[in-house]
Amino acid sequence: MSVLTVDLHRPPHTPDAPSRPWADGSGTLPAHHTPAPAATVPKELVHRHNPAEVLLSGWERRSEDSFGLTARWPAHHPFFADVNGCHDPMLAAETIRQAGSLLLHAEYEVPFGHHFVMRNLSLSTWEGALAVQTLPGVIELDVTCHDVKRRGKAVLSMYYEAVLRRDGQAVGHGGASVSCVTPAAYRRLRAPQLDGAGPQPPMTAPVAPHDVGRRSPADVVLSPTGERGRWLLRTDTSHPVLFEHPVDHVPGMMLLEAARQATIATLGHTAPPSELTGEFSRYAELHRPCLIEARRLPGPGDQASVLVTGEQDGEDIFRSVITLPRAED
Repeated sequence: MSVLTVDLHRPPHTPDAPSRPWADGSGTLPAHHTPAPAATVPKELVHRHNPAEVLLSGWERRSEDSFGLTARWPAHHPFFADVNGCHDPMLAAETIRQAGSLLLHAEYEVPFGHHFVMRNLSLSTWEGALAVQTLPGVIELDVTCHDVKRRGKAVLSMYYEAVLRRDGQAVGHGGASVSCVTPAAYRRLRAPQLDGAGPQPPMTAPVAPHDVGRRSPADVVLSPTGERGRWLLRTDTSHPVLFEHPVDHVPGMMLLEAARQATIATLGHTAPPSELTGEFSRYAELHRPCLIEARRLPGPGDQASVLVTGEQDGEDIFRSVITLPRAED
C-alpha cells in the first residue's frame, strides 16, 4: 500500500467568499474554489509542500458525488519530462492522485492530519492526445466518487474515477481507491515497523539512464542486480519530486515510476505508457532492500505489456502492469 501523507496546516482564508467549515473546525475555504488561471489550489489540499508541484487549479461540485476539476500541466516539468513530444502520462497519474486528496479534504471534510492510503491507481491515455504545446496544458477532469464508506459522518474510504479532457476532447481516463486513516490509527499501524528500524542503507548505483528512459542518473530509481529482469529499488530521499516532503515509506508514485522504468528496460524502447495499473498491498519500507522484477506479457501486435512486481523481506509490496506502444521498425 502507499500512504500519501504530509504535515498539514490550515489553508488560507479567503475573505468575503462563501465558505464551509472544515471538519476539524479550523479555517475556511470557498465552497467552489475556482482561482484565476495562473493560480493553483492550496498545496495542503493535495499533500504537497512545494507550490510548484501543485497541478490542480480549481474545482466545483456538480452533484452529491460528482465534481469538475481543472489542472494546469507545465510545458516542461523537471521530472515528468515530455516523452516523444507528449506530456508524460505519469503527470496524469499524479493529477488523479491529487484530485482524490483535494476532494476528500475539501468536499468530504476529512480533517487535515489524516493519512490517505492509496490501494490502487489506474490510467489509460489516448496516443497522440497529450502532445506538448507551447503554453501550459489546461486539463479538465470529470470526477465521480463511488462506494463512499463512512462511520457516522467520517469517510473511511472511496473509489473515484476521472475523465481527463483538453479542449473538450478526452485524453485519458483513470481511477483510484483510497482509505482514510486517523493519526492515532496510523501511529499504531506503523510503530512496529518504524521502532528500531535503523538508518537507511547507502543508496545504490543507478542503471544507465538511457536504458530506463531517463536523461539524468538522479532520476533513475533502479539499481542493477546482475540478473536479467531484476533490479533493486534505488531510493533517494533527497529527490525534489519523488520525495517532495518527508515520509516514512516509499511513496506510491515512486513505485509506479519504478514500474515504468522496469518496463522500458524490459522492452528496450521508450514511449509514453498507454495504460498503467498499480496495486499496493504493503508499505515499502525505506530501510530495507526492495527487489523489482519484470516479465513481459503476451498481448496484441501493436501493444506490449509488462508485469512488474516489488518484493521486500519475501513479501509482495506492489504489482503493476504497464503497456507501451510497440517500437516502430
